[in-house]
Amino acid sequence: MAAAARLVRDRAVEDLDAALARDPAATSRLEILLTSPGLHAIWAHRATHALWSRPGGRLPARVLAQGVRFATGVEIHPGATLGRRFFIDHGMGVVIGETAEVGDDVMLYHGVTLGGRSLHPVKRHPTVGNRVTIGAGARVLGPLDIGDDVQIGANSVVVKDVPSGAVATGIPATVRFPKRDATNQWVDPAIFI
Repeated sequence: MAAAARLVRDRAVEDLDAALARDPAATSRLEILLTSPGLHAIWAHRATHALWSRPGGRLPARVLAQGVRFATGVEIHPGATLGRRFFIDHGMGVVIGETAEVGDDVMLYHGVTLGGRSLHPVKRHPTVGNRVTIGAGARVLGPLDIGDDVQIGANSVVVKDVPSGAVATGIPATVRFPKRDATNQWVDPAIFI
């Protein structure tokens, strides 16, 4: 049991460090620990997801997830799969559906929806790769694939796959491969999130 507790602690510290690296307003792990609703929602999701996987655990997981939604403004279905060092900045209004899969080192801003486009019990939510940033208010809808190192602009609506390394902006989203500058930052002003 000590190894499991150590793993949970190490992953929590990893999440805190990821949040600290991505939030320029944060000044310490303690500040993030006490004030980040996105991080609180992610940690609660890790517990509800474990409960979801157990026999008889689905209803309790959904009830607990509703309480977390009420407390944080972030709705993550217990069936969703989240990667490591995932961070939700601001949090309010984020919705992540049941069959969504999110990779490692992903960052979402407030108002993002990883939603479905089917009423049938099938894979109906996005699969998001690693090192992806999704801007405020963006909607990524359906069982599509978002590749690694993708940037999705604020308020964009994505309904088709986005290949690795691309930028997707607009309604419906247009996929491009803009140039980067020497600091490896996007030069395209449409990606400002």
